[in-house]
Amino acid sequence: MTSRANDQSQASRNGLKGKVLTLDTMNPCVRRVEYAVRGPIVHRALELEQELRQGVKKPFTEVIRANIGDAQAMGQRPITFFRQVLALCVYPKLMSSPDFPEDVKRRAERILQACGGQSLGAYTISSGIQLIREDVAQYIERRDGGIPADPNNIFLSTGASDAIVTVLKLLVAGEGRARTGVLIPIPQYPLYSAALAELDAVQVDYYLDEERAWSLDIAELRRALCQARDRCCPRVLCVINPGNPTGQVQTRECIEAVIRFAFEEGLFLMADEVYQDNVYAEGSQFHSFKKVLTEMGPPYATQQELASFHSVSKGYMGECGFRGGYVEVVNMDAEVQKQMAKLMSVRLCPPVPGQALLDMVVSPPAPSEPSFKQFQAERQEVLAELAAKAKLTEQVFNEAPGIRCNPVQGAMYSFPRVQLPPRAVQRAQELGLAPDMFFCLCLLEETGICVVPGSGFGQQEGTYHFRMTILPPIEKLRLLLEKLRHFHAKFTKEYS
Repeated sequence: MTSRANDQSQASRNGLKGKVLTLDTMNPCVRRVEYAVRGPIVHRALELEQELRQGVKKPFTEVIRANIGDAQAMGQRPITFFRQVLALCVYPKLMSSPDFPEDVKRRAERILQACGGQSLGAYTISSGIQLIREDVAQYIERRDGGIPADPNNIFLSTGASDAIVTVLKLLVAGEGRARTGVLIPIPQYPLYSAALAELDAVQVDYYLDEERAWSLDIAELRRALCQARDRCCPRVLCVINPGNPTGQVQTRECIEAVIRFAFEEGLFLMADEVYQDNVYAEGSQFHSFKKVLTEMGPPYATQQELASFHSVSKGYMGECGFRGGYVEVVNMDAEVQKQMAKLMSVRLCPPVPGQALLDMVVSPPAPSEPSFKQFQAERQEVLAELAAKAKLTEQVFNEAPGIRCNPVQGAMYSFPRVQLPPRAVQRAQELGLAPDMFFCLCLLEETGICVVPGSGFGQQEGTYHFRMTILPPIEKLRLLLEKLRHFHAKFTKEYS
């Protein structure tokens, strides 16, 4: 630090202006932020793609980006109804075209009438278009078997991520041992660790049980909480269900136990439920935290604070680029809820095309409407294919010596555990890399397959994993899995 200050002073004497913003003077919290899903390995994948375009010879002809849950980038086709309505909303002159069904036109007109100037290009109120929030409330009510939802407790957002960060901002406070602690699952989705680093909150890890299909254990929650109280003030419990990157689906009994734990320990619950449409395993079922909380009755239903999140980026929709999502808050203090609305108003409003798309997701064509048959067929095709790919991934990995993969019960990823030879671990340490990062980089350089090392999500000490999306078309996925299996065998032999 002193050396750099001297350098700047010397530069000033020489008539050169030093930088105001440097690594030393920037926000240290931002420097601590890491986001493995788009980290160093993805930067190398981009370089390899550029080299391939320039004609550089590689052992592969394309880079397969299996690092991120981007369905349409992986070849999934958009749902026709969604894109038809959006087309009319963006360019209303198409309303006169005979190429669009009447229910599509009615839906586009309904959305546009709720927009300022009947245009998708106008700002909306900060919490999102009232009509769409009402439609979200009706969707939640249908999903949860008639349990009512209040549109005033629903905030539309720029994907689920923006809403998650907004709620965390409300919760983070204090300094030293009074700083807010946030319990997050390990393995976790790196949004959480990145947001907590940026907000200077304390990350409190609780480990999912890999030996029991990544289940959530209350005893482990209690261990993490008790240990954390020596260094911070734990106030928040985050749960991802279905799990990312682990793909587990929580049982109703588990959710009830988590709610009781949060209530007894005075924790605010954050339920990341963006994969609620992605449940594949026989016997598994999605249960919303809101539904379970309500059905548990008082005092839980009337007192336990909850924020639940959903998105149009996942499910069968895969509309990542439109950045649509919402958060529903339950039992939030009324004055704090006003502060949340204020905080959201700073960003004016979520993207309006994303709001429109969310409306179609929560209010799809009715059985009596012309678009229903095609919509249902497309939806079922996507989900059936995802289920087949989940099963294929588990099967192929578990046939490979040295690779073990739990059932992909839901979501869009597998998180297999890989055995790495001691010499490979030693070589990684010599290079200053995490062993699973070394493995994933070697995999990328030799096969063009881009996956994310488990160290970017968190894992038990001494274990190694990687996260891989199951989204590629099934034949490409089959080839990818076989390539990965063969590479692991070759890598193991080379470093044994």
